[in-house]
Amino acid sequence: EEDAKHGHCLTGMPIVYDQRTDLGWYDEIIARGALDKTDLKDVRFLIGHDISMVPLARSRNNNENSTMQMMVGDEGMRIRVDLDTENNSDSKKLYSATKRGDISGMSFAFVVDGDSWDDIDSEHPTRTIRAIKRVFEVSAVAFPAYEGTTLEARSEGSAPAASFLLIMELAIRDILSTVAVTSRRA
Repeated sequence: EEDAKHGHCLTGMPIVYDQRTDLGWYDEIIARGALDKTDLKDVRFLIGHDISMVPLARSRNNNENSTMQMMVGDEGMRIRVDLDTENNSDSKKLYSATKRGDISGMSFAFVVDGDSWDDIDSEHPTRTIRAIKRVFEVSAVAFPAYEGTTLEARSEGSAPAASFLLIMELAIRDILSTVAVTSRRA
């Protein structure tokens, strides 16, 4: 999508809760709430975890001046990335590939703060990540480990409405979860 404030933008979900993925010798699940205390102060947006490249966007303290906005909700983390397709050829290529549907998944680099293992004596145990200490970067990838991740190039003119609806959806979920916790305590 292109608009005066954001230029071309991508939206996506690099971290999904409660979805199992097969990492070879074990399965992995990111538990709901694993991002509740995560350090998200400085997160870069890359292609394929390539730390040698110039980041295409960055979130510093997740403020409105950042070129990447992150929103943590009940399903995981959603992002909005503002790409400089005019001055950055990698941004232009990624936007095009995402718009065509060639790139549609995401991944992330992180440090675990708490996990547990089930069926550890089996040939294929399951690791559940219960707390993530820090997220360093999120990446657009051709082969995501978690199939539930998403990445989309938004259609022209839909940016303000899509961002508003996403923020409202997350705010409503947070309010409802607070009400549910409060009513359980009562």
